[in-house]
Amino acid sequence: MSTALPEYYFRVRENGAAVFRIDTENRHRRIEMEQIAVINIRNGEVKPQGQRVLSDADNDEIARWMEERKALLSRRDMDDIHRAVDYLNLTTQWAQSKATDAQLEDVTDPLLMAMHDLRSVLVRKKSDRMSKE
Repeated sequence: MSTALPEYYFRVRENGAAVFRIDTENRHRRIEMEQIAVINIRNGEVKPQGQRVLSDADNDEIARWMEERKALLSRRDMDDIHRAVDYLNLTTQWAQSKATDAQLEDVTDPLLMAMHDLRSVLVRKKSDRMSKE
């Protein structure tokens, strides 16, 4: 394990992160975390903490982290969709081979509505893509 600490720490929040600068060069030799900014990943907003002015290095590191975070969230979204396809297949198998009449009665209408909604959106989006070509 590396003994060198990063210069920045990003505490993930729902829409972004709180950004801290790490300081170990203090007289008590403790790890101190000074919050320097709050970032919103959705709109790209960076709010310096208090009256602070962020340095070019701060801004560069924040921009790098935001790009990496957006890429990670995008990969997670796609992974979730691929899992949804697997769940649909597993649900089909369950309905065909294991589900009781009472269980099917409980889930049929909500599933049919969700599937109808999804199908409508997918067909419309595919049509839009095909008309652009």
